[in-house]
Amino acid sequence: MKKIAVIPGDGIGIDVTDEALKILRTVKETGLDIHWDVFDYGAEKYLATGVTLPDEEVENFRDNYDAIFIGAVGDPRVPDMKHGKDILLGLRFKLDLFVNFRPVKLLDEKLCPLKNKTLADIDFVVFRENTEGLYAGTGGILKQGTPDEVAIQTSINTRKGVERIIRYAFEYAKAHGRNRVTMSDKSNAMRFEGDLWQRTFYEVGEEYPEIEKQHWYIDALLMQMVKRPEQFEVIVTCNMFGDIVTDVGAQLSGGMGLAGSGNIHPGRTSLFEPVHGSAPKYHRKDVANPLAAILTVGMMLEYIGFPQWNARIENAVIQAVKTNNVPRDLGGELGTKAMGNWIVSKLV
Repeated sequence: MKKIAVIPGDGIGIDVTDEALKILRTVKETGLDIHWDVFDYGAEKYLATGVTLPDEEVENFRDNYDAIFIGAVGDPRVPDMKHGKDILLGLRFKLDLFVNFRPVKLLDEKLCPLKNKTLADIDFVVFRENTEGLYAGTGGILKQGTPDEVAIQTSINTRKGVERIIRYAFEYAKAHGRNRVTMSDKSNAMRFEGDLWQRTFYEVGEEYPEIEKQHWYIDALLMQMVKRPEQFEVIVTCNMFGDIVTDVGAQLSGGMGLAGSGNIHPGRTSLFEPVHGSAPKYHRKDVANPLAAILTVGMMLEYIGFPQWNARIENAVIQAVKTNNVPRDLGGELGTKAMGNWIVSKLV
């Protein structure tokens, strides 16, 4: 049996998770041996109890579950986002989920904001280093609130961390028939970390002579993604740049309402999440787009050993887009619940 821990989170995270669970129930009813438990970590629990995500729960997830699904976290009643940081970033760091995996795949040409781009033109993946860089939280503030205030944020890059994400990108390319890996940094301005990334990229790349190596500075990469996205197959970059690149990629393929992600440590318990925000003001208004959550369920099922279901779920979403059975943000009229029901109808 494969076990999944589900954290609905906050706002529309709860709404889209409801639809994600419809997909899991449908899959389970076909005989797939899966089980899930729902955990109520989020703003409501934090405000009521002061509990964000206990260390013992992280250990429980690590020891007893194959994957974690999280809806979205964030609530204006918690302005410092402490609960969100402890839950989402806490899981990423404590479970050492060093791979942030974001597919950028156009499902229908009408969704692309660029003119004259085909499905073949926008079909690449981005691997973002997920545990280091500027998001490691190293730094501080000196003389806060005075005219002499100083804020320091330090980017942490280790050879181990850089090498393992780069190697993962090459291994993915090799396994999936991708012929080019692109690494992006800002080494013309950030010389020290850029030197480590570039040396590691080309040293590891020597082990994969059949794969073309390409390098772009981050600003040039983003321009090229808009100008000629068809040149990219696999992109690998650091934590902060990856955050930016993946959101641009999401827009190329139809918007955040279709963007799913995996936070992965190969062979270990990994975390899967749609990457849109929690938008609390739309909670329970039946307007949230659940397709990113549904596509994320497919990614999760593939990770735990059921790739056929990822393909079936993606095909159902493609049918929804082609027939305009989609939510308002994609030009349709379906509410959150109706969208989930429509996808279920194509899976049974």
